[in-house]
Amino acid sequence: MSEEIKANNMNADQEYGELTALLKKEFPKAVLGFHAHRADETVVIKRDSLESVCRFLRDDRRCTFEIMTDLTAVDGLEMDMTPRFEVVYHFKSLTHARRVRLKVPLDEDDCKLASIHHLWKAADWYERECFDMFGIIFEGHPNLKRILMYEEFEGHPLRKDYPIDKQQPLMELKEIEERHTYGRHP
Repeated sequence: MSEEIKANNMNADQEYGELTALLKKEFPKAVLGFHAHRADETVVIKRDSLESVCRFLRDDRRCTFEIMTDLTAVDGLEMDMTPRFEVVYHFKSLTHARRVRLKVPLDEDDCKLASIHHLWKAADWYERECFDMFGIIFEGHPNLKRILMYEEFEGHPLRKDYPIDKQQPLMELKEIEERHTYGRHP
């Protein structure tokens, strides 16, 4: 029984999913690869096509991905991935009750990608986090600065070559100009 299920999953993974087929039809030169697992499709696309593919996924009635649920990066240094980085986007369509994952490969010496903050507002902070942790530059982002680490922090801590014992510069505490009382009266 389990061998039959495993064989069926392998066959399903090798076929185009509906979204993959649609993206291959609409953007034939943009799709670099794909796979599917348990009805979740992953499509690898070229960097230059990101904005147009995302706009299509959001606006086309066959897709209608209203929500960007996540954005992260993968550093493939220890896996000998070429190119080294992948930026990974997860989208959800409430209208069609499905998800899709986009991956965009980036070379180590050219970690730049167009921002999609204007398509999904959630991308604003996700892009800042990815910049802060991995050093990926999102071109056109209105406020690309650190969000988790302090401004003087050196390096990007989720890169696989970040030295685990690196000492960060000590910073003086900054004066707080305004205190919030949160409903309490002094």
